[in-house]
Amino acid sequence: MDAQSYNATLAELRAVRDEIKKARKELTRLEADRDQKIGRLAAYAKAKAERIAPAAGLSVADIVDLVPALAPDSLAENATPAAPPTQTTIAAPGHAEPEPTWQPAAAAPSTCTAEPPQTTASSTPAAAPAAIDAPRALPSVPAGETGDAWFTHTQGLASTRPNFTQQARSTVFLDTTTGVLVHRQQTHHLDLGNATAADILAAVFHTIPDGVERIYITAGDPWHRDADRYPYLRDAVAAWLNTPIPGWCTDTGRGRDRMAGHFVHARNPVGRYQRDSGDHHVEIRSVGEWFDLDGDDPHTVRDAFVLLWQALRRHWSDAVIMGSPSQTGRDLWTRTIPQRGQYADGFAVLSEELRGLLHATAGQGRNELITPPRIPDQLPQLVEYDRTFAYAKHTWKSPVGTPRRITAATFASWSQKEQMRALYGCGHWQIRVTVPDTWNHVGLLPAPAPGDRAWHYPAEPGTSFTTWAGGPEIHTALTNPLTPWKIEILDGILWEDGKPLDDWAKKLKETWTNLTAQAHFQGDPQQARAAHLASRAVRSILLYGIGAFAQRPRMVTGTTPRSMERDVPADAEIIAFDDQTITWHKPTGFSRDPNAHPEWAAAIWSAARAALLTQRHRDDDTYAGALHTPPGAVVAFRTDALYLTQPQHWSYHHQPGDYLLRGHLTGPLAAPTSEEELLTLRDAGRTALTTSQEP
Repeated sequence: MDAQSYNATLAELRAVRDEIKKARKELTRLEADRDQKIGRLAAYAKAKAERIAPAAGLSVADIVDLVPALAPDSLAENATPAAPPTQTTIAAPGHAEPEPTWQPAAAAPSTCTAEPPQTTASSTPAAAPAAIDAPRALPSVPAGETGDAWFTHTQGLASTRPNFTQQARSTVFLDTTTGVLVHRQQTHHLDLGNATAADILAAVFHTIPDGVERIYITAGDPWHRDADRYPYLRDAVAAWLNTPIPGWCTDTGRGRDRMAGHFVHARNPVGRYQRDSGDHHVEIRSVGEWFDLDGDDPHTVRDAFVLLWQALRRHWSDAVIMGSPSQTGRDLWTRTIPQRGQYADGFAVLSEELRGLLHATAGQGRNELITPPRIPDQLPQLVEYDRTFAYAKHTWKSPVGTPRRITAATFASWSQKEQMRALYGCGHWQIRVTVPDTWNHVGLLPAPAPGDRAWHYPAEPGTSFTTWAGGPEIHTALTNPLTPWKIEILDGILWEDGKPLDDWAKKLKETWTNLTAQAHFQGDPQQARAAHLASRAVRSILLYGIGAFAQRPRMVTGTTPRSMERDVPADAEIIAFDDQTITWHKPTGFSRDPNAHPEWAAAIWSAARAALLTQRHRDDDTYAGALHTPPGAVVAFRTDALYLTQPQHWSYHHQPGDYLLRGHLTGPLAAPTSEEELLTLRDAGRTALTTSQEP
């Protein structure tokens, strides 16, 4: 083989690699779909592994691995009972605690690998717990001194109040569809050519030679121009960001703002560039990070940022709008850290082990589509309620101090009053859950589902699963208005109650209220629209600021010339390539981030998910949420929103957390079976409601 054939075969191999990548992703999706269907079949009282196996193309042993409850009787009879671990079953106040009994492990439902498979025995085979479909395993805290050592802080790492003033950056707003550029009060019309990163930088710096540091794209999504050439949108974005630009290279960071390198995101990417001479740095960003636009021109967008800055300055004299809402949110929060008192030295960062545990076991918003037969095939209506500025309602109490480990034995030694106080406090608990036999409503607690960081909410009567959950959700499961669930405490993390986010959130809520009022009372339509966009930006600052506290493990994206392919890091995944460049990314674990507080994000997310189920309005002593609707009325949960088959008479006082009617579509309607179908109905419902409200 000569060099030419060698290089040609390498190119063919890369093409095969990409085809395998696509096929593997599709295979994974199909296998997950198959396993879910097997799990649904297992809920049938007369289901048999011997009949399901050939239909699934699996062996009987494979079916039993997925759904241990389907083990043939002969296997179950020969199984040895598993010894139960130390545990405590929590009964709701006023309810007697049943005596736990155990059935053979072979007949138990599939659970996380951290605990032996076991559950409460059923009286008849028909009432046996339904299986959870091949969940991923959640981590546990190791037993003994190894696990106890996790309950500390990272030495020398804490959130402290900054002693410097953040510097504003020269910013322009560019519509890449029309070429309109707004810089301060001036408007320019640019020829952007093919709207590559090179074209944009050349046109902007030709027009404004004194320098621009941030370019917000308001329309056009130039990084999607060649999307048809790539199997995934993210690949197209990576290629657009990493195309070499003469005279420029990828930014390596500067000053106190150490953000460096491109951020590859399918919708809102960030390109960071610096001149080869190193004397100039610039970002290309999507304004979609801040708010959704509806044909708004760059002038309106710029006015929105000006109004946002002015409103924030009323509460922070040194406020600066940074590149993203999350950066802005965390910077503003650091400027509310107390200068006196208990936390004047800052808020210490948890050990890396506990941060990793929280990352793996604390999900974010609840996103669930409920399909027939749990809801009717034909819906009489589809009504959307959205919790206004929802997370702002749940920042009044957060975990602080050194966490304590609460073992099952410790928890069992407490009185019921002490147990309920702990569950109502700031904690994160490993639990075994059993859905009541009479349950006929939506699921209450998250369970790990197949896929990275995926969660679902089991609701089948008798289902048993092991998971982690925050105190607000567990408290809701025990005290819900329908039937208390059975909760067994296996392990727990408990903090003191504190208010590290309260001042920050109050200032943002006041800013949001002020801008919302401006949007309502402003006589100039463009300024009213700008104020509305600015209020949405405040929501993003709080929402993504909270998300930034979670501190995901970092993923570094890099590029290597094709001629130096052997220099691609061994643990990197190649995500795109062309004739000149290979683009890859690789995980680097947790950075030494002084503002990493996943315990705060986890507590807020748990409280928000609980409020989707039940929430009290103190002003008029009424309740709202999914559990206050009839069984079968909930079509979907989508982070802060509920989709129902009938309207509700829930109070709305224009306060954070209130349920706002956002859409109403009359039926009959075919029940949505995919997210795409749900979003299509959602948009139609919003349009219909707006039309009906017009004078």
